[in-house]
Amino acid sequence: MQAVVRDLLTNYTRLGKGPQLLILHGWGDASANWQPFAVELAKKYDVIVPDLPGFGGTQSPTKAWGLDDYAGFVAAFIAKLNLKPSVLLGHSNGGAIAIRGLARDKFAADKLVLLASAGIRGEYKGRNRALRLVAKTGKVLAKPLPTRVQKKLQQKVYKTIGSDMLVVEDLQETFKKVIADDVRQDAGLLTMPTLLVYGEQDTQAPVRYGEIFHEAIDASTLEILPGADHFLYQAQQARVIKIIEDFLR
Repeated sequence: MQAVVRDLLTNYTRLGKGPQLLILHGWGDASANWQPFAVELAKKYDVIVPDLPGFGGTQSPTKAWGLDDYAGFVAAFIAKLNLKPSVLLGHSNGGAIAIRGLARDKFAADKLVLLASAGIRGEYKGRNRALRLVAKTGKVLAKPLPTRVQKKLQQKVYKTIGSDMLVVEDLQETFKKVIADDVRQDAGLLTMPTLLVYGEQDTQAPVRYGEIFHEAIDASTLEILPGADHFLYQAQQARVIKIIEDFLR
């Protein structure tokens, strides 16, 4: 399905009937990857999964966006489709967008589910400085090489240090704006029942993030999945869906 939202041709999927459940995917992800997950939830819910701008089948923004821009887009998407989400589910960066939008009344939901949510910045300043140094060094070393080889080397370096900057090359400036924005204060403003699910083996959004959000959000429950990594909704789909359905019941 497609709709024009804020002058961007937007792709989305919609499955099932029942209370509306809106899913916001993470950085570099797309609605297609959520299809098996959405099919299961669609047995009880009206599940809507948009491709956020720059990902999947949705056009990229014409300038660098931050979390506020993405939250504004989600608000416009909800208005365009005349949605009234009962549940908002955000994974990784989608979680940070959900927190920002809900805290600042851009949109609303009765309950919130955060899977491996990002949005905690500055917890590992020393590590981040080291990663930037490695990336800069890699860029300098690659300069004498052909452009095509430079890009491959940069991608390899960023992948090695765990950065998603080059996942979508034309969104590098957007990526920088997004990862510079901390949503801890926003989380403290949330009052709806919130489920936090984190993977024990997640290095991108570690359990510590879940603990911080759990402390900030009064009406929250924290679940930690042994052996799960960042993409827990794929690797442990059945387990994650059961936890979500138990929470929503």
